[in-house]
Amino acid sequence: MAKVVVYSKESCPYCVQAKELLKRKGVDYQEIRVDLDPMQLQEMMERSGRRTVPQIFINEHHVGGYDDLYALEVAKKLDDLLK
Repeated sequence: MAKVVVYSKESCPYCVQAKELLKRKGVDYQEIRVDLDPMQLQEMMERSGRRTVPQIFINEHHVGGYDDLYALEVAKKLDDLLK
């Protein structure tokens, strides 16, 4: 199974949706809460080039945010990334 990392904040509805989609697919993921640690926020911005959450990585590949993750699911490409 792929290594999945989700950078998130507690009060982010898109973060909740992304995590729920991954759970429905039976995917274990590492959640990094950037609202609890400013250093993690800096790391997320350096890795993704973005300031918004969620930011999702699958096997070091930057997927993007929830909309990007969902678009992969709709296009039936997410399962291949998660293998």
